[in-house]
Amino acid sequence: MSSAGAVDLSVKIGALRLRNPILAASGTFGYGLEFAHLVDLNRLGGLVSKGLSREPIEGAPAPRLYPTPSGMLNAVGLQNVGVRAFVVEKLPALRRFDTAVIANVFGYTLEDYIEVIRVLEDSEGLAGYELNVSCPNVTKGGMQFGSDAICLAEVVSAARKAAAKRPLWVKLSPLVTNIGLIAKAAEEAGADALTVANTYPAMAIDFRTGKSRLGSPTGGLSGPAIKPITLRLVWETRKAVKTPIIGLGGIETVEDVLEYLAVGASAVQVGTASFADPRASERLVETLTNVLERTKAFTLNKIMDRFQAED
Repeated sequence: MSSAGAVDLSVKIGALRLRNPILAASGTFGYGLEFAHLVDLNRLGGLVSKGLSREPIEGAPAPRLYPTPSGMLNAVGLQNVGVRAFVVEKLPALRRFDTAVIANVFGYTLEDYIEVIRVLEDSEGLAGYELNVSCPNVTKGGMQFGSDAICLAEVVSAARKAAAKRPLWVKLSPLVTNIGLIAKAAEEAGADALTVANTYPAMAIDFRTGKSRLGSPTGGLSGPAIKPITLRLVWETRKAVKTPIIGLGGIETVEDVLEYLAVGASAVQVGTASFADPRASERLVETLTNVLERTKAFTLNKIMDRFQAED
């Protein structure tokens, strides 16, 4: 228990200590700066940047978002300014905030990942990296890096060698037969933490026109609709590895946060909820503090890994 009955929300993700377990998810919070006039970034456990690539990417055609029952489809196409522009134009302003900034990294070849991390390693102001391994590997017929244990281990191992200065998180794809096997491969290849999980490929069409509701044929499904599925993935991952887990999928309420912690997550990321309420992540920090005060739990230790399956 914290001294003087004060609530302690801090968590450890490997060697990285966060002031609380609430982070803003990649792709839903811009580079963080876009929300700085609405959200007190210093109150968050951290923020994960938009995905950063070797070169700038314009992204997918509009429309890029489409609401669905209990969720949302997005087809942004990984639009970003490129890693070098991020370092020059975005990162200096982020340094003035007292929050952990995690750079989300993606690529279409092994060399892409290594080059992005190499550029970031020479820059100050980052707390770690998060690998998006849901991208197609163009050197292996378009197979996702994260869909095959051998392919995943290869990219994580290479990224681990490149990321000598900072922790390395790996954001797993939900589209795998055995996420425990995939998680174990990432852990053994050097991942310091695992983010579970990315969005689910899905689609919405207008039967009148016979066309997609998005500018692309398919998009990624996120929001409350996916929470029960992703909760199971977090639990399956926790049974397979000892590496810290960051849960991601459909988090809107403090109950959602506590459920993810109960099945094995050490922290969570808030994504789709930020579209409806830019302060969603900050409000969750406030509510979580109030809940622990009211229940006199004071720390999160009694909640983490609380779930027990019936024999």
